[in-house]
Amino acid sequence: MQAEGYIAGRLRVKERMAVVAIAISFFVIIVAVAISGGFRREIREGVSAVTGDVLLTNASADLSGSSDPVRTAPSYLKELEAVQGVERIEPVIYRPGILKIGDDIHGVLFKGTQADTVSLGVRLPSTLAERFSLAPGDDLVAWFIGEKVKIRKWHVLSVYDSAMETEEGLLLYVPIGDLRRLNEWEPDQASLLEVGVGSRYRGRKALRRITEELGWRANLGAREDEDPLRAVAATERFAQLFDWLDLIDFNVYAILLLMTVVAGFNMISGLLILLFRHVSTIGTLKTLGMGDRAIARVFLRVGARTVAIGMAAGNAFALLFCLIQGTTHAIRLNPENYFVSFVPVQVNLPAILLADAVAFAGILLLLLIPTLFISRVDPASTVKAE
Repeated sequence: MQAEGYIAGRLRVKERMAVVAIAISFFVIIVAVAISGGFRREIREGVSAVTGDVLLTNASADLSGSSDPVRTAPSYLKELEAVQGVERIEPVIYRPGILKIGDDIHGVLFKGTQADTVSLGVRLPSTLAERFSLAPGDDLVAWFIGEKVKIRKWHVLSVYDSAMETEEGLLLYVPIGDLRRLNEWEPDQASLLEVGVGSRYRGRKALRRITEELGWRANLGAREDEDPLRAVAATERFAQLFDWLDLIDFNVYAILLLMTVVAGFNMISGLLILLFRHVSTIGTLKTLGMGDRAIARVFLRVGARTVAIGMAAGNAFALLFCLIQGTTHAIRLNPENYFVSFVPVQVNLPAILLADAVAFAGILLLLLIPTLFISRVDPASTVKAE
């Protein structure tokens, strides 16, 4: 083994293009992993901020819970809060409304929260503010259709950026008390209970487990005078959005495979050139009694060292790109198509190390192909030629 290491240390793959190709491949792999993680983080946090991670609503109500209210403090609330991963349970009220400014009419969904405290104050999404040319300090009038048509005049407090939109329309945030009075509900009534979980519990499997546990705890803990609640995960309500995230992950796997193959075949060409240049060395080593496998390990060490150099360079440039993009958001996106206004990146060290390890192992497996040439070298002819 010492002889193999010594010989490998004396050899070098002199094809710079092989190192450059490997560096580019690892750069693309790491950037793809970071962007995939960034999209997943931004969209999951966006969904959580808009509708929560799990909704607890009456079995007979729709997901907005605008018709059949629930109690804000059921008897089993502490049991729900004790579920692993749950960070908050808050009551919210939803109420569809219609905005009309000039000749423009638009359906929206008002969301009453405990965080909004200014009576008849509203926070608008930027897309709606641009459409109606509204700014903080302006007033708007909304119509609410029910048994009786009700009209409310709201004062615009602020404008927020959000590409998320529910099935009922864009969300306008108002105090929960204003909508409770609008619906003529009791102080302990709300449309639904919104559950927020920790960021590491927002994956589909973890969220499904939490949703199921919340559902059976709510059903088992409900008294006879309490209506049973059903639990609905955000991944179910926004199934198409999370399917799109899964598609991004599939694309990352495809990129990982493609870049590994590209880097591997570039490395194969470099290693073949090295083998052809050292045919006489191979013959001499065979004459000295070194076997084909031992010689193959020598050249595999050379290839592995070259791959490691390219991998280190690719990782360094990829992390530099992630740092610049994460701090400046230089590369922009259309939020109507991508749900975010910039290319998000997230440096997930375990995911990056796993991608590096898989790609590195895949390239080394491909390098076994050129080492088959070693067994075809005849030491008699090569030494004689020398």
